[in-house]
Parts: sequence; structure tokens; C-alpha cells
Amino acid sequence: MVRDVGGLRSRRWDRYPPGRPENIEMKTPRLLTLLTCAALAAPTLNLSAAPAGEKIRVILDTDANNELDDQHAIAYLLFNGQVFDVEGITVNRTRNGGDIQAQYAEALRVVQLCNLHPQIKILRGAEGSFDEIKSQLDRAGFDGAEAVDYIIDRARATSDRRLVLLPVGKLTNIALALAKAPDIASKVRVVWLGSNYPEPGEYNQVNDEPSLNYILETRVDFEIALVRYGKPSGTDAVRATLDEIRKLMPGQGPRVVPPVTGRHGGEFSTFGDYSVNLFEHTELHGNPPSRALFDMAAVAIVKNPAWAKAVTMPAPILKNGKWVDRPDHSRQIILWEQFDREAIMKDFYESMKHYRLAGQ
Repeated sequence: MVRDVGGLRSRRWDRYPPGRPENIEMKTPRLLTLLTCAALAAPTLNLSAAPAGEKIRVILDTDANNELDDQHAIAYLLFNGQVFDVEGITVNRTRNGGDIQAQYAEALRVVQLCNLHPQIKILRGAEGSFDEIKSQLDRAGFDGAEAVDYIIDRARATSDRRLVLLPVGKLTNIALALAKAPDIASKVRVVWLGSNYPEPGEYNQVNDEPSLNYILETRVDFEIALVRYGKPSGTDAVRATLDEIRKLMPGQGPRVVPPVTGRHGGEFSTFGDYSVNLFEHTELHGNPPSRALFDMAAVAIVKNPAWAKAVTMPAPILKNGKWVDRPDHSRQIILWEQFDREAIMKDFYESMKHYRLAGQ
């Protein structure tokens, strides 16, 4: 399916779902005013996840087999062990990449290539949607229970460091955890990769919009690393070219034995070599041809918030798939935009070359 987005092209329903307008208008003056006023007048949410100098506790929630940015987000997270205390990876199923087992298998490949299996836990989450599962949370073995119960357990763990939940797919697992255990809302910070706000659409969002609305109505610290297809202000601007990947990634990361079979076949002993293979098996967009590393950018701004701009604003809500602003709403969220592509990609490549494994 070919979709043009600001000069970019996609032949997959990965980050560019059907039904999205071909030409996305720029923000209206009213929305610009709203964001500006909110940034000036609203209280700043607590971005701290750990005392100064301590590692950030994090669980990454991913639809790992959807495309290729999830794999790079996992590796980047696991190769920054000096920054992150990775307590686990939970997976969910979105419309691309197969069932929950396929999502799990791809996450496992990357963890193996980072030489951190079985140290890093990988837990299966929801196949279905929030609305399909929420009434079953009191039943043993509900859809997604393994991941949801683990998120709750780690959020309740005694620590002076708040747990960061870093969902880079749909929000189902996170919303289910908050619905089952409302007490964890004060114990976690949710940083989600998703949304084209103020425009409608975006892959992670449309895969489970009720889960997003549930979180928007829950008093949990909630931040959105915006996607904004085809615009320079979102994570879509944090892109890697095939030439860059071929030049900089071969051999990067620890060498593992035995080698790992990739999802497109072949055997790989380093994540860097697998990265090249993933890029060689995907559609590239633009001039020069490139692919956005959306999910990796979300990890990057948790590592260093200076690499994007945070705007605090009253929480909007989705109605019939469209954003509705609520300027008088007391509930505040944070939008991340204006990502520093150069700084983020430089740090990504440096992390691949001079990695420090999580837990070491």
C-alpha cells in the first residue's frame, strides 16, 4: 500500500496506516496558541525517574516484530547500561508482525544479540485490545496477564527510583496495568512513542485508541514522544540512511555464540550485522532513502531530555479518532517535540560502538 507523507513513501501499514490523509495541514493558530499558553502557564510535571547519578529503572513495552525501529530501541536501551536499569521487556501484538509469539521471538532475537539472554526478562502481553480485556482482569490468565502482572509487580517494588514505563507500540499493556492496580499510577512515569497530535491517526494510536483515552483520564505522569509523519518536529525526523547503517553498524555490539537466526533468514553474531539486514529488507523513504527510528528516539529523550523540547499542556481526548482539546482541564500531560536528530543519532552510533550492557 503506497502512501505519500510530505514526500515520504510507505508501502506497508506499519507507521502509515490506511485512511490517513495524504496531506497533513500544519498546526492552526488556535492550537499554536494553546500549546504556547499551556507551556507558560501549566505546572511542570515531574520528569525525574531517579535521584541524580543513579540509573533509571525502566520497562520497555514493544510490538517488537512490527518493523525495525523497535529492534534498534531495544539494542540502544540495552547498550546504555550506565544509564538504564532495565527491569524487563514486555511485548504486545499490533496489526503488523504476526501474533504475540512472533513479537516475543523478535524481542528475544535482539536480547540474544545483545548477549543478555536470559538476564533480561521478556514477557508476553496483550494480543487483544483494552476494551476486549478490561472486564477480565479478575480472571487468572487473562490476555496479557504475564506482562501486565509483571508491570504491576515492578511498579510496587520498594525503591527510591520511580519506574519508567516506556511503551513504543500500542498502550494496551500499560492501560490494563493501571486499570488492574490503580495504586501504581503514583509510582510510574509513562513515556509513550505515538500520536501525530494535533492531527489524527498514527499507527500506535489507532491500534488501541481506548487504551490511550483511559490513560489520558488517569492521574499518572504521562508523556508523548510525538511521531508527526513527514514533519521535522516529531520522531519521524530521527532517521537513518541505508548508507549510514552499512558504514557504521557492521560488527557493532558484543559477538555472540551461537549465532542468531534473523527474521528474514541468515545467521548473525552481532546486533550491528542484524541491523544492516533489517534495513536491507525494508522500504526506505525520501532523498536520500532513509527510515525513521521512532522508538529509539523515545528511549533517547528518557536518557537525555535536552534532546527534545517538552511542552506541558492540558490533556486532550480522542473522539471518533480526532483530537479534542480541553484547555480548562486540570490534568496535565507532556508532549515531546523538536527532536535533535543529529545529537540522538550520534549517541546511538556511539552507544553501538562503545556499549555498556545493562546490568553490568
